[in-house]
Amino acid sequence: MSFRLDLIENKVEFFEANDLRSLEQQIDRQIENNKALLLDVASVQHQAAFNPNTGKMHYSAVVLFKVKK
Repeated sequence: MSFRLDLIENKVEFFEANDLRSLEQQIDRQIENNKALLLDVASVQHQAAFNPNTGKMHYSAVVLFKVKK
């Protein structure tokens, strides 16, 4: 039986929240989790959209993590 460990080199994660503070907390929490996998943030893209049904903003983000070099 062989045992093989592979490093995750790239990881994309999606986040969404009803307020900017919650979105930031989610991303910060995941950054800390991914440090254990030796991943750093490579890029962040975010967007805000108005929901006319609720009258509130909806925030989303995509974070690309890459292996530390």
